[in-house]
Amino acid sequence: MDTGYLTSVIKQFQYYKSLGEKAMEQISEEKLFWQYNSESNSIAIVVGHLTGNMLSRFTNFLTEDGEKPWRNRDAEFELKYDSRESLMLSWNKGWQCLLDTLKSLSEDQLERIVYIRNDGHTVMEAINRQLAHYPYHIGQIVFIAKMVAESQWQTLSIAKNQSGAYNNRKFNQEKEKRHFTDDL
Repeated sequence: MDTGYLTSVIKQFQYYKSLGEKAMEQISEEKLFWQYNSESNSIAIVVGHLTGNMLSRFTNFLTEDGEKPWRNRDAEFELKYDSRESLMLSWNKGWQCLLDTLKSLSEDQLERIVYIRNDGHTVMEAINRQLAHYPYHIGQIVFIAKMVAESQWQTLSIAKNQSGAYNNRKFNQEKEKRHFTDDL
């Protein structure tokens, strides 16, 4: 098992991508566009922001500032999708850019300096910054989906009153080095 930093963060990002997808799969197309009020974001708007951020940050990651001149962050908070299909195409485009970039990196590049709005970050710091940012928004997607799914919601984590059974299964496994997502 590869235990390097890049392997670990790729698995983490893939995990959060899957949480967002599993949440969105549980609701109707119409509910992807639902907003609690005019000041709140819909899932579709959060997806637009995530996609814009991923494309900006990870296109030409090592050679260009992560805040691209072509990015219009404010427009990311305006509805631009008209269907689940268009939303998911955008979602996948952003994640593909991120994951392809991470897979192209090597451990010896982690201390290189990259810039986001002229602020220098090591490659590792820039990745960690996004590893904190994207799960924040994935949590919003999950929360909104859970609200609109109501009693039809299927948990994405350990179900209520199932912690004992989950722990029992985990503690019945041999101790070994593995990523927590390997047996989800």
